[in-house]
Amino acid sequence: MSPPPRHTQIRRPLHGVLLLDKPLGWSSNDALQKAKWLLRADKAGHTGTLDPLASGLLPLCFGAATKFSQVSLDADKRYLATLRLGQRTSTGDREGEVLEDRPVAFDAARLEAVLAALRGPIEQVPPMHSALKKDGRALYDYARAGIEVERQPRRVTIHRLDIVAWQGSELAIDVACSKGTYIRSLAESIGAALGCGAHLAALRRTASGPLALSRATSLDALIAMPEPEREALLLPPDVLLADWPRLALDEADAARLLCGLRRRTDAANQPRLRVYGPGADDFLGSAHVAAGELIPDRLLSPPEVAALRSQQATRHERLVA
Repeated sequence: MSPPPRHTQIRRPLHGVLLLDKPLGWSSNDALQKAKWLLRADKAGHTGTLDPLASGLLPLCFGAATKFSQVSLDADKRYLATLRLGQRTSTGDREGEVLEDRPVAFDAARLEAVLAALRGPIEQVPPMHSALKKDGRALYDYARAGIEVERQPRRVTIHRLDIVAWQGSELAIDVACSKGTYIRSLAESIGAALGCGAHLAALRRTASGPLALSRATSLDALIAMPEPEREALLLPPDVLLADWPRLALDEADAARLLCGLRRRTDAANQPRLRVYGPGADDFLGSAHVAAGELIPDRLLSPPEVAALRSQQATRHERLVA
């Protein structure tokens, strides 16, 4: 696939979330810019970098949905990771120089014991070949210059770590983890604990928070579609908050909230809510409850609410046509 042409394009306001199945070899930003061009959208952003060597779910936010992109960035993630056992590389993945080859000699009980020990909260030292910044410079820039800098361990949580397939030196695992988890570091930890070493051979993101890869569209499919079909793929911004508690307001309280005003409530304290107006699809934004008050956090503007209502109506008409 080639980059989008450079000719002038008429952009327009679009609001919603596109679930993209990012292809191998594309950076997250390249994929975002291609989708933005295909939709002629005037404002877009992604929800966290997915490495060019990885494929899979990349939620893209357009217009009003960009206000809630941090929610997806902070969400738990799920991956299908393939490890090459018996081989360590300089980068922890298949692109690095092979540093060591060792025989793979352990049984299923030993493998399960190693995985069990890595489930739950663990400490990870960010790899040198990562986008994490030190003094304003990405760690991979230091690594490419042959410089290793000190990195502080970070606590992450491995919610799930299960064997999908294992044959010889190839191990596929299903990983559900908290944000900030480095799967290549996890692969290296598994290899070190098994005594044979390992590196990450392939990675595919299968979920981000409540969003699943099964609902995503490939870039090739997006390119082949006419524009109306591309627009119909846009999901409303509240899909990013789908696992948050929901609160519906009447028309008067909804208007107050959109003005940024607090309101008294009998609801118990709640750190995060997705808030709606009187219509079932009238998403207004996010809020929280503290000390008997509903306090707005991130809100749509009244024009954005109206635009989303119109987009949803058009989408529904196309689906039933």
